[in-house]
Amino acid sequence: QVQLVESGGGLVQAGGSLRLSCTASESIINDYITGWYRQAPGKERELVAFISSGSTYTEYDESVRGRFTISRDVAKNSVYLQMNSLKPEDTGVYHCNADASPIIVAHGAFETWGQGTHVTVSS
Repeated sequence: QVQLVESGGGLVQAGGSLRLSCTASESIINDYITGWYRQAPGKERELVAFISSGSTYTEYDESVRGRFTISRDVAKNSVYLQMNSLKPEDTGVYHCNADASPIIVAHGAFETWGQGTHVTVSS
């Protein structure tokens, strides 16, 4: 499994923006489907967005569609999540993870997770 490091979280007021980064130590991440996941307090981790290996396809959970944008920088072995018009319900720990299997990405069926990055949106 690719080792990934998340960053960019913080405290922001409702309506604000944050840009999360997910950086890998290996370029192989560019060959994988990469997803961003959110775990809100007291809730299960959920997939909020993913991007295909060639960046040709992206998909978003209904709760973030139109506000979040996922993108990839191949040269930096990184995947980003631009979050605009943030809402208090976006609060949580955000993780990224990657795999060649769309089923694993869709279900978040990874053996290991990084520490994630905390996002807090105040009302």
